[in-house]
Amino acid sequence: MNFIITATQDAVKHLYNQDIDETVINLQETRKEFEGQVTIVVFPLVRFSKKSPEQTADDLGKYLQKNVKEVEGFNVVKGFLNLSIAQSYWINLFNNQLLADDFLSVKPNGQKVMVEYSSPNTNKPLHLGHIRNNLLGYAVSELLKADGYEVIKVNLVNDRGIHICKSMLAWQKWGNGETPESTGLKGDHLVGKYYVVFDKEYKKEIETLTAEGNSEEEAKKNAPLIKEAQQMLLKWEQGDEEVVQLWKKMNGWVYEGFDVTYKKLGVDFDKYYYESNTYLLGKDIVEEGLSKGVFFKKEDGSVWIDLTADGLDQKLVLRADGTSVYITQDLGTAQMKYDDFHMDKSIYVVGNEQDYHFKVLFLILDKLGKSWAKGLHHLSYGMVDLPSGKMKSREGTVVDADDLIAEMVETAKQKTEELGKTNDFSDTEKESLYSTIGLGALKYFLLKVEPKKRLLFNPAESIDFQGNTGPFIQYTHARIKSLLSRANYQFSIDKAAITQLSDTELELIMLLAKYPHELAEAAKAYSPAYMANYLYEVAKLFNKFYHEVPPIIKEENAQIKQYRLNICKLTADVIKTGTKILGIEVPERM
Repeated sequence: MNFIITATQDAVKHLYNQDIDETVINLQETRKEFEGQVTIVVFPLVRFSKKSPEQTADDLGKYLQKNVKEVEGFNVVKGFLNLSIAQSYWINLFNNQLLADDFLSVKPNGQKVMVEYSSPNTNKPLHLGHIRNNLLGYAVSELLKADGYEVIKVNLVNDRGIHICKSMLAWQKWGNGETPESTGLKGDHLVGKYYVVFDKEYKKEIETLTAEGNSEEEAKKNAPLIKEAQQMLLKWEQGDEEVVQLWKKMNGWVYEGFDVTYKKLGVDFDKYYYESNTYLLGKDIVEEGLSKGVFFKKEDGSVWIDLTADGLDQKLVLRADGTSVYITQDLGTAQMKYDDFHMDKSIYVVGNEQDYHFKVLFLILDKLGKSWAKGLHHLSYGMVDLPSGKMKSREGTVVDADDLIAEMVETAKQKTEELGKTNDFSDTEKESLYSTIGLGALKYFLLKVEPKKRLLFNPAESIDFQGNTGPFIQYTHARIKSLLSRANYQFSIDKAAITQLSDTELELIMLLAKYPHELAEAAKAYSPAYMANYLYEVAKLFNKFYHEVPPIIKEENAQIKQYRLNICKLTADVIKTGTKILGIEVPERM
C-alpha cells in the first residue's frame, strides 16, 4: 500500500501546503462493519490541515478519489478515512506479486542473530517446560531466518555442579552397573532415575538426623549423602580421573537420550556450549570491571557492582575465595559467544523466573562498555500447566517430555481412527500421520499463545480438527492438496481472465497478501504466536471460500477454474511455509 502513503503525502502538500514524513501516515485494515479495505487514521494530520478530523478526512478522500485511479470510493467515520480500492488493483496484485516465485521469500538482510535455547541439566530428562522452551527457541530462530537474518542456534548445557554429582553418586551406590542397554531405558531417563533415588535416600537421612535432635537445616547440611556429593564435586573440579570418567559416561548416556527427544521434537542446534567449559570464564571480565571502576571490592575480598542508581540492588560478581557465581560465568560466556560469532543480536530463551538475572547481566555488560550489549534480549516465557490428573509423570512431579509426546501421538491415533479417514493408508503411512498430527497439535497449542503468558495445556483439547488448532490447519492443507490433485492442477496465469471478485475471494486475496507483513511483525516481536494465529485465519477463511464458491472441479469456465485453483495453491503454499517456520509438518493427505 505504498501508493496510498505517497498519494496521501501529495494530498497534504496540495491541500495544505505542508510536507509530511511517511511515518506520520497510519494505515489500517478497514473494520468489517464499514465499507472499504484500507483506512487512514486522520488524527495525526489535523495539525497540518488546521481543520476537524472529519473535514480533513473528507478533503483527503475527495483528493484521493480524484487523483488515484485505484481509489474508487471513500467514507468517513469520525477521524477515520475508509478507502474502497478498485478490484482491478487486487486482481493485479494477485497475478503479478502473490503468484510470483519470490512472494514467500525474503532477501538476506546482512544481519546475524544468535538464539540460545533448551539449556537442559544433564541430571534428568527433558520435561514439559523444556518442550515450550525448545519449540519457542526453534520457531523464533526459523522466523528470523525467514525474515532474512543469518541465524546461529545455540544450546548451553548445564553439565556440571552438585545436581550432576547427586545422580552420579546414587548410580555408584545403588546402580549395580546398570546401563541404558541393560535396562532398555533411554540414557536421560536412567540418569534421572538415580537423581530421584538420591533424593529419596537423602530425605531418609534427614529424617534420621532430625529424629536424633538436629534441626532440619542442620540435618540437610550434615547428611552423609550430601557431604559425599559435595566431595565428589570437589574431586571433579580437581580433575580426579575416576570421577571425571564416571561423569563423562553418565553425561554421554544423557546426550544420547536428549538427541532422541530433540529429533522427535524436530529441533536442532548449530553449536553446543557446555558449562563444564565455561564455569571458570568471566574472571577476566571481573578484573576488567575492577580496573574500569565498574566493580568494587568489599573488605572480605568479594567483588560487587552497585546497581541501586538503576533501581536494582548490589550484585555479587565474585566470591571472597575467588570462585565464580552464576553471573560471573554468564558474563564470560556472553563474551565468548560474541568472540565466536560477532552477531548483531543475541536472544536468550529462558523462563520468566530469570527476568531479574538477565536485567542485571545485560546492564553490567552495558556498563562495561561492551558495544554488543545493546543487541542482547531475554525472550522471557511463562510456565506451562496441565489440567490436574490429565497425565501421570514418570517422577510424580513433572511431566516428562517423552511421555507427553507419546500421549499426543496416541491421542491423534484415536481421534483420527474415530473419523475413519485412514482406511486406505498403509500401517507405515498411518504411524507417520499420527505422529505428524500429534506433534502438530502440541507445537501449535504451545506456540499460538504469546510467549510471556502462562498457559494451560490440555492434550485432548489440542487435537481437534475444528477450531484454533494445529490439526485444523493441517487438515485444511490436506484438503487443498487433495483438491489440486483431483483437478490435475498445473500452474498458469491468464492476467486478463478475471475482472470481478466475490467478497470472500477479495477477503482471501487480501489476507494472503499480508503474509510478508505478518512474517516481519512476528520476527520483530520474537513471537511465533503472530504467525500461528495468522495461519489459523488463513485456514478458516479458505474453508469459508471453499464452501461459498461453486465446486471448483466442476467449474465449466476454464479461466475461472484456473484462477480459483491458483488461489487454492497459494493458500496451501502460505500454510506450508508458515507451519514449517513453526516446526509443524503438514500432510499431503489426511
